[in-house]
Amino acid sequence: MPEGHTVHRLAAALSRGFGGERVRISSPQGRFAEAAQVDGMVLLAAEAAGKHLFLALAPSADVDPGSPMVRHIHVHLGLYGSWTFAGDPGFADAHAIGAPRVRLGEQEEELGDDGVLDWRRLVPRPTVRLRLVGARGLAELTGPTACEVLDGPGRQAVLDRLGPDPLRPDANGSGGGDRRRFVEAVRRSRTAIGTQLMDQKVVAGIGNIYRAELLFRARLDPFVPGRDLSAGMLDQMWTDLAALMAYGARTGRIVTTQPEHRDLEARIVERSRGTRQNGDEDPSVVPREKSFYVYHRQSLPCRLCGTTIRSRDLAARTVFWCPRCQSVRSRRAAWTREHPAAEWAL
Repeated sequence: MPEGHTVHRLAAALSRGFGGERVRISSPQGRFAEAAQVDGMVLLAAEAAGKHLFLALAPSADVDPGSPMVRHIHVHLGLYGSWTFAGDPGFADAHAIGAPRVRLGEQEEELGDDGVLDWRRLVPRPTVRLRLVGARGLAELTGPTACEVLDGPGRQAVLDRLGPDPLRPDANGSGGGDRRRFVEAVRRSRTAIGTQLMDQKVVAGIGNIYRAELLFRARLDPFVPGRDLSAGMLDQMWTDLAALMAYGARTGRIVTTQPEHRDLEARIVERSRGTRQNGDEDPSVVPREKSFYVYHRQSLPCRLCGTTIRSRDLAARTVFWCPRCQSVRSRRAAWTREHPAAEWAL
């Protein structure tokens, strides 16, 4: 399932591609009948909240975003959802965001006389739930868990069910309200921190990779109850998470290792499908076998101490951890003091 940074990248791509434009909206698959309600409207904004995407649409560009006339297409990609893009050069700056890594229109008959893809001639695939077509390109959505039209109160109801998202505007502002919400939510529960981090009501946008890597960077036992953790430690974890996710939103890649650790035990236990990330084909990026400390490294030696990385089910997903490094239970880890979050970036 795409993690929160992916959805923020998706919102940015849709804003670049269609923002302020009148868009044609259809459902080639036929399973999104509400497309007819918003076809021909103007895309006012694309917004991400955790793993949820909202496309704000109105009859004209001058409609106030808070007007009851505004409708929101709400999308949750789930495990299999994906957006694919095609258009003029520079349109959306992406070819695919989500589960499958495919490109639109590579068939020979869709090329123009000059051998260049003519996106205007692309025929939608029968699996496309939602299709957006603008002046410079198109985007197609397949396989989402949710795709629906909401009014303003409906959008707000979804937001009210979510915890704070470190990538939302002002989430890390001087007021610190979202940071406090996260700290207080964790500390008032006996539930293990490794379970709480996967609860979108506690913090929105974290998936299995960020959970495993954030806990390792904090040197924190995944099974310690949230109420046993200090406010200072959780505050530091929020800071680290915000930096990790901001890097992911910028680059489309999750990279959590310090540069000096990347060549240590540079291995990963791949599934048959592999742990794919944006830019894997680019030799200049950090390869996935060097990107993580513990994620999908079960049975391999820890990069730092050599202890065998372990894994087990926790909150319906597999958690990965080093039993020696991650022994901190109620105090702030020395390693995070020595390596502030801002220093990890490439």
